[in-house]
Amino acid sequence: MHVDDAAAAAVAALGHGDGVYNIVDDDPALTREWIPAFCSDLGAPKPMHVPGTLVALMAGSFASATLQEGRGASNAKAKRELGWSLTHPSWRAGFLT
Repeated sequence: MHVDDAAAAAVAALGHGDGVYNIVDDDPALTREWIPAFCSDLGAPKPMHVPGTLVALMAGSFASATLQEGRGASNAKAKRELGWSLTHPSWRAGFLT
């Protein structure tokens, strides 16, 4: 998500008291989707493909599942309780702005 949206959420949460909020954009994406797009936007090399079984052996099954299947969380509670809104609702638009 865009840094300005994250900062606005932090400011809104500071004035709200206790609570836990997922501060994410509106466009959950698999890790295997957003990391290559991020590298491309930065002009960095495409990430190396590592088989899930190797990741599981080296970093554990949680890391393997997160990288292969993990999706973003919901920001509905933060929007509802903090009155927070995004200026960049999708990570796809927010990387380089």
